[in-house]
Amino acid sequence: MSDEQNQPQFVLQRIYLKDLSFESPNAPATFQQDWAPKVQFDLNSNSQQVGENLYEVVVSLTVTVTNEEKTAFLVEIQQAGLFFIQGLEDAQLHHTLGAFCPNVLFPYAREAVDNIVTRGSFPALMLAPVNFDALYADAVRRQQEQAGNA
Repeated sequence: MSDEQNQPQFVLQRIYLKDLSFESPNAPATFQQDWAPKVQFDLNSNSQQVGENLYEVVVSLTVTVTNEEKTAFLVEIQQAGLFFIQGLEDAQLHHTLGAFCPNVLFPYAREAVDNIVTRGSFPALMLAPVNFDALYADAVRRQQEQAGNA
């Protein structure tokens, strides 16, 4: 193996929207009510190897906004990316796939959510940034605790 093949490599090959759904089940009645929304936000990420040193990472978001106890709108999105990753140790690879790649993808998902919500004639919804490094560290800690309890 040459030295170049042993060097860590990370190349973002493509960012794409894998799935997007928007529902406003109570429109137009929703627009006739005072606007006092409650936002519920669910987030998940996963990855899979799709080729030699090629990984797909998907950040999945579900945003449910209720107003006066009724669903104003629901957005489901899967923001994905293809990443060429080579030369990382297993722990580094898992961290890259579980934290670094989702950090790259999340701003695109935020923009897509904001865009589709305004197209639905609702006020802009700019989701707060997410610290995927902290989420990843917490998930690793929970796995270690579960392994220790087993």
